[in-house]
Amino acid sequence: MGKETGQEARRRRSGGLLERLRQRLDASAEGFLSFHDYMELCLYEPDYGYYTSGREKIGRSGDYYTAGALGGLLGECLAGYISKQLEAFDGPVRLVEWGGGTGRLADGVLNGIRTRDRQLYDRLRYTSVEASPYHRGLQAAALAEHRERVEIIGPEAWELAGKLENAVIFSNELPDAFPVHRVVYRQEGWMELGVRLHAAEGRFEEVERPVCDTEVMAYIERERLPRRLGQRFEVNLAALRWYRELASGLAPGSLIITIDYGDVRDELHASHRMEGTLICYRGHAASDTPLQHAGEQDITSHVNFSALMEAGQAAAMETVAYQTQKQFLVEQGILQLLQDHDASDPFSPAAKRNRAIRQLLLSDSMSELFKVLIQTKK
Repeated sequence: MGKETGQEARRRRSGGLLERLRQRLDASAEGFLSFHDYMELCLYEPDYGYYTSGREKIGRSGDYYTAGALGGLLGECLAGYISKQLEAFDGPVRLVEWGGGTGRLADGVLNGIRTRDRQLYDRLRYTSVEASPYHRGLQAAALAEHRERVEIIGPEAWELAGKLENAVIFSNELPDAFPVHRVVYRQEGWMELGVRLHAAEGRFEEVERPVCDTEVMAYIERERLPRRLGQRFEVNLAALRWYRELASGLAPGSLIITIDYGDVRDELHASHRMEGTLICYRGHAASDTPLQHAGEQDITSHVNFSALMEAGQAAAMETVAYQTQKQFLVEQGILQLLQDHDASDPFSPAAKRNRAIRQLLLSDSMSELFKVLIQTKK
């Protein structure tokens, strides 16, 4: 038997995931699967999920770009900021990244720290916490040069790690990919969106039922979601749970840096967002069709940074900075990384680097939409 082609692999993954979804629907009450559970299976099902499968997701051949993929520039800027924080600690220091994907961002950060301060690099241990076996393999290859300073583990191993001292934890585009509940306000009250299988046509369709999850209802009340008829909202309980657990495990002085797209609650809940913020990416095209291409597209939603900050504050975290990614990069000296070059060669390393800097600073999707939240443990 020959090697499986890309198209054959997609068909196999798609068929396997559809069968898993059908099994869950058959086992559920009234054939209803919450959108949260549907999204979790589509993205994280161990064998067929979008993030867990061995397919390229980031870059030209994937479905989207990240700031970490743009020439290591975000890594360089993060390295400068992180170095200053870690230098304040005596003895061994810890750097932890959650959801590191391909490992390119971590490679940029570690290279930057080593260049700036070799002694700091020599007392540093970097830990990648990555749920995807596929991405753990990519990270091991990308970080081979730093292997003596690196460990790559799954979330289950992290739970056994204990209290973390002299540490910086960072993530880039992670909470936006956590499974979310979706709710909508109707005349009869708050409804939760879910999925069922259209028996005649064999496709997934959206259905609603009254919110019965107490955590979801508590979030609705705590956020004071506006009761506009027909407006949809995402409820990202997983992000808040994850952040609280991180914060609770930190010793005083340690930091969490969260980079992602999102905003404060007033903007996310505004009347111009009647459809919410959920968005899908496939082949660098954005859509609002999460019930199509199950397991073959990214599904994300904007991060509620107000709720994230408050989750940290409840665990004795204090906000050091909340700003756009553009502001953060400028403060960390990205403009000093611009290089003079021969304008006649647009493909020279300097020209490509300068274009990447401009993209980070001028692209609306990366410069203003992306935010940087930094909190420290009191």
